[in-house]
Amino acid sequence: MLSWTHILVVVALVVLLFGTGRVSTLMGDVAKGIKSFKKGLAEDDDEASAKPEPKTINATAETTNDKTSS
Repeated sequence: MLSWTHILVVVALVVLLFGTGRVSTLMGDVAKGIKSFKKGLAEDDDEASAKPEPKTINATAETTNDKTSS
């Protein structure tokens, strides 16, 4: 089981190894990734909700007058 002390020790080690500048840059990149992921999901929802126009076929019946049958 992880406790708060274990998590704090891991966070402290990460900050010591990478420095605060590197960690903040990494968190900023993660935030940008999450924002773009949410934006992509929203765009997919918009495209899915937009219904395409139904296709209609206009068929006209042409009548031919056959002169030989008169």
